[in-house]
Amino acid sequence: MTLKTLLAGACALALSTPAFADILVKDAYARSSGPMAKAGAAFMVIENTGSEDDRLVAAASDKAVRVELHTHKDMGEGVMRMMQVEEGFAIPTGGTHELMRGGDHVMFMGLTSPMLEGETVTVTLTFEKAGEIVVEIPVDLDRMPGQGMGHGMGASN
Repeated sequence: MTLKTLLAGACALALSTPAFADILVKDAYARSSGPMAKAGAAFMVIENTGSEDDRLVAAASDKAVRVELHTHKDMGEGVMRMMQVEEGFAIPTGGTHELMRGGDHVMFMGLTSPMLEGETVTVTLTFEKAGEIVVEIPVDLDRMPGQGMGHGMGASN
């Protein structure tokens, strides 16, 4: 291989790599309702420290047959319905988007194994601009809603 070929390949690779927004994932945790549960969810705070808006558009994990971005919608009369958010979640420049119980979250459907306290779940989050970010999310079955948000684990690109 000549130096010219090597340099051409390096340039092509550099040009094909997407520009990364600065995304941080903080205070992530996952849970299910119990060892026999067929579904689970992950919650986190996503921060965009970059110079342009971004959007979480997908999530994937070997932990479940299907992984979707979900939210809860108030149907009235005290009825909440969980539904997929196909357009994803906007992460504004200099802002955050909180995925939390009773709100937006990553939904695991058809768990391939139980979510056990203390284990971690590998999740690939896909952003429009930042691309794919892999996070290791601890399973915390004891955490109460709202507990711990604002601290904790960070993953960045």
